[in-house]
Amino acid sequence: MDVITLSRLQFAVACYFHFLFVPLTLGLSVLVAIMETQFVRTGDSEYKRMAKFWGKLFVINFALGVVTGITLEFQFGTNWSRYSKYVGDIFGSLLAIEATVAFFLESTFIGVWLFGWKRLSPKAHAACIWLVAAASNISAYWILVANSWMQHPVGYVIRNGRAELSDFWAVVTQPYAIWMFLHVIAGAYILAAFFMMGISAYHILRRREIDFFKRSFRIAVTFAVIFSVAEIFIGDFHGKEMVKAQPLKAAATEAVWETTKGAPLYLFSIPDEANERNSVELFGIPNLLSWVATGDKNGVYRGLKDWPKEERPPVALTFWSFRVMIGLGLFFVIVSIIGWIKRNNIENNPALLRLILFSIPAPYLALEAGWTVTEMGRQPWIVYGMMKTADAASSLIGAQVSLSLGAFILVYSFLGVACFYLIAKYARKGPDPAPSRTPEYIGAEDESYSQVPEPASATNN
Repeated sequence: MDVITLSRLQFAVACYFHFLFVPLTLGLSVLVAIMETQFVRTGDSEYKRMAKFWGKLFVINFALGVVTGITLEFQFGTNWSRYSKYVGDIFGSLLAIEATVAFFLESTFIGVWLFGWKRLSPKAHAACIWLVAAASNISAYWILVANSWMQHPVGYVIRNGRAELSDFWAVVTQPYAIWMFLHVIAGAYILAAFFMMGISAYHILRRREIDFFKRSFRIAVTFAVIFSVAEIFIGDFHGKEMVKAQPLKAAATEAVWETTKGAPLYLFSIPDEANERNSVELFGIPNLLSWVATGDKNGVYRGLKDWPKEERPPVALTFWSFRVMIGLGLFFVIVSIIGWIKRNNIENNPALLRLILFSIPAPYLALEAGWTVTEMGRQPWIVYGMMKTADAASSLIGAQVSLSLGAFILVYSFLGVACFYLIAKYARKGPDPAPSRTPEYIGAEDESYSQVPEPASATNN
């Protein structure tokens, strides 16, 4: 393979692997913060046990997310130096803000939270996990603003042969970035909710710590209902922005070849890229695609043939990835609503519990499919309409990239197995035993957790 293909493959490996850990960090931090807030508000020590148990899984996941994120950013200098030179004034400033503002904030306070159980007052300790959750989500915003600029570049001028920032406010507030952020965050919260629901289902099925995991399930399923339903509307608005900003990607997601006024939406179709058509088109709903995309049932939906073949993305991969994401999104809505209805007697619904348990991987698949649409649908552009991927790579030889790609795969495989083994181990183990005597809640701000007696087993989290 050529250097461009190898560099793209290496970045894809790093990106896909890194994103296995990011969404759980974003969602689980908020869920743990909610649990600890409930402990502070009510004085019920069961919520403290919940925060500690789910917080342990959060920390394991967070650690690997940090490690893989750092190596991912280095590739902009090693494999994509021409890209960095051309747009570094814009892209680099966004990553710098993310690192200096958000990343250091979350990294600092996760340490304070982890080691501060007996050193801080209940309110101060809960504030630490809220700061971690806020910083994680702020970090995601800056990263997604940077990616959104690659999808829809704004606020720049070309000067001295490179792109330079001319309107910072336009970059960070453009609608494409805002809807992309909300779309990814909602997906991350759905993933964290199904992660917590699935592990809770595992223990409820085995009749372990029923009250503990029913509480966890109720919190998570409420989260899942809110954000799975919200994701439908967010995705619709984001899709409309995509049609305006990236009409070529929009055409690929629906495999629309001819520009059509009042375009129908086919419930089932199979794209045939070689012949620039769809080999199968079934159950078409007249005007629906134009109405969804433009708000006008007679709106014009541009087709792929409006662009030269060399500028079109891989249609089949974009098309099917989009359908995986959409199909799983509808699945999350249905399962979460049923789970919410049955939340108070969920232990009496073993079939539903098993379905939820085996659904833990589904949000991961949906998010990775969504990123496939985002990144592959932009090709052959690394910055849409501005710089092609073929012009962005560093001057390397294939053997160099092949060696580093092999090293990435080996190291990431080892790290992935170790991380998921630890998560599975502690998830199956369950929470530490409850204290034999429920301690009296200490509400004064100037008193510390050291005044609340705990068994020795609960101090080594």
